[in-house]
Amino acid sequence: MSIFFLISWQKRLKAQPNKRQEDSITVDKASIQRLRWVLAGQGLVYGASTYGLSKSWYKNPLTNFRFRDDTSEWLQIDKVGHLYSSYQIARHSEAIYISTGIPRKRAILYSALSGIMFLTPIEILDGFSPEYGFSPGDMIANVLGSSIYAIQMSLWNELRVNPKFSFHYTSLAGLRPELLGSSLSDRWLKDYNGQTYWLSASPASFFAGSKWPAWLCVSLGYGIGNTISANIIQSTQMGYLPHREYYLSLDIDFGKIKSKKKWVRVASFLANSVKIPAPTLFLCKKSFGARALYF
Repeated sequence: MSIFFLISWQKRLKAQPNKRQEDSITVDKASIQRLRWVLAGQGLVYGASTYGLSKSWYKNPLTNFRFRDDTSEWLQIDKVGHLYSSYQIARHSEAIYISTGIPRKRAILYSALSGIMFLTPIEILDGFSPEYGFSPGDMIANVLGSSIYAIQMSLWNELRVNPKFSFHYTSLAGLRPELLGSSLSDRWLKDYNGQTYWLSASPASFFAGSKWPAWLCVSLGYGIGNTISANIIQSTQMGYLPHREYYLSLDIDFGKIKSKKKWVRVASFLANSVKIPAPTLFLCKKSFGARALYF
């Protein structure tokens, strides 16, 4: 999906003159046509992505739709993953909606809705899956992710707090490859032990006149360890003690690095989805320590 967005995210076109306020702009026929092409392209990407995930994630044939409360599983890191995904989809969507020439407020609204709508078919598939079921907790996380994007853009007209992601491979996947992934790509998606989610923000964004570099961020991270089953009790019974992990590190807001070169701006836009490796303090199982480089 990101590739599709980046094809035209830099082609920012001017809308009709604004006589009263941004929402009163009359969108011309060309903008409407471009918007139609965007929506059609998104539909194709949504369909292809959903199909690909269904092949990777669901093992058994789909059955009757059902609800399932899974908020107690995986120490909630899967919910953080939903929040991150929804936010990033909304962030990527804004660039291409702006390129159609529609008013910025509409672009923000459509982008936030895209973050939710892209993930909803996956939740519906979960509802028909005998292994999962439709999760209200997942839907709430999806809405929160898009809301974090929309609220920031509405308040500040910029993103000051960025959810980010990092991943490292763990040996735990080899113990239960059917659950945590057998291939490298599956492990990236399924091994929650190797996933860390971050909130990165630069103090300079909140304190006017600060000498802190605008591109340098403080980043708070959350991860888990020793979870070889979604059910924490089952992991414990198998001899593993699941635990939460908290991190404090530095990061870079690549969006604050200005460049006239288009490829640099595109690369920076993509890079802002990922937390860079950096020295990190960590807290887990009541122990405190540091790592010279953590990703």
